[in-house]
Amino acid sequence: MSEALAAHQAAPAHRLPAGTLVAYGLLGLPLAMAALPLYVHLPRFYGEHLGVGLGALGALLLALRLADALLDPLLGAWSDRARSRRALVALAVPVLAAGMVALFAPPVRGEAALLAWLGAALALVYLAFSLATINHNAWGAELSDDPVERTRITAAREGLALGGVVLASVVPAMLGGEGGDAAGLPRFAWLFVALALGCLACLFAAPAGTRAPAPRRPLFAGMLAPLRDPLFAPLLAVFVANGIASAIPATLVLFFVADVLQAESRQGTFLALYFLAGAAGMPLWIRLSAAIGKLRAWGIAMLAAIAAFVWAALLGAGDAQAFAAICVLSGLALGADLALPPSILADVIGRRPGPAPTGAYFGAWTLATKLNLALAAGIALPLLAALGYAPGADDPSALRALALVYAALPCALKLVAVAALAWFARRTRGVLR
Repeated sequence: MSEALAAHQAAPAHRLPAGTLVAYGLLGLPLAMAALPLYVHLPRFYGEHLGVGLGALGALLLALRLADALLDPLLGAWSDRARSRRALVALAVPVLAAGMVALFAPPVRGEAALLAWLGAALALVYLAFSLATINHNAWGAELSDDPVERTRITAAREGLALGGVVLASVVPAMLGGEGGDAAGLPRFAWLFVALALGCLACLFAAPAGTRAPAPRRPLFAGMLAPLRDPLFAPLLAVFVANGIASAIPATLVLFFVADVLQAESRQGTFLALYFLAGAAGMPLWIRLSAAIGKLRAWGIAMLAAIAAFVWAALLGAGDAQAFAAICVLSGLALGADLALPPSILADVIGRRPGPAPTGAYFGAWTLATKLNLALAAGIALPLLAALGYAPGADDPSALRALALVYAALPCALKLVAVAALAWFARRTRGVLR
């Protein structure tokens, strides 16, 4: 065991007050609220409600999403030059709020004008969202030098983010009434403005953290700095393998519920059960990780998720209650996937003395998060098409293929992530817990 780890275990931790955790973590709620409409509702809103052609819409969204993901490491490295992450977040959030209104209440009509408006507004939203997210996450890593406190910080942020996901899932339809999401999304955007600015105001009650600006270096060199850390790439590999395993069910869940379970009317209930169970499970993973270490706790959570979720591959029409139980049990494991990896990353960054390019680390981490979603869709959807499945299919072999890709493939990938995590744990024994 290293002297640094032994010294930490011998020293009492400085426990952050609950009010500080809430003040910091609250911004996770509107950031999560923004993400769901951007990826789920926006294509349908512009394609079906506003009449933009799907070909042109898809090409524009693909180009902007690729540019957005590739910009994240650059934003992270640039953020490390700033004196205050609070100032960068305070700059980004109002721009994000204004961009959400621009996206969902466009003042123009006609396909060409709408595409131009969408391109400009969405580029602004992506830029502001990434700048706020990277610096909010990096700020959390710099709030405490204590590994246990880092987990409490990330759990507070991610737990409130789950609340934002649940709100974004139900509020647009509630606000739209008979008009549905098409009428509700513009109202949701204005509600988002109020929530985002309110949570930003609370953020000023959180401490600034202990960081010092990292040494100035060329931006490209700053972007590559995390890759020179011998522990970052192996941890990122675990995160990506586990992330793709989680993103495949997220990509396919609506198809699975509608076609395999034939319970489309209960989609919202299943999603709410899953996310609420994730929030409820976070205190368990905080305590377990403090007792046995974050790496062991994360591994146990992955194995628990496999044990709970693999049974979904055997479900069929009418098995809604069984699937609800799977949502709750696998949702409990979700809390570890959200709270522990960013906390482990903070330990990797903070294990060395002196200023660290925390923003560059979280820029690369954010890029990996977005690539997980893209890779999941790129793997799962073509595979299903090759196996003969199309949305609305009733052929038994096609539905069995959907069930296997939805549940069995992610469990296999999660086993790969467990093996990679075990190797990482052996490599970092005495350095991380």
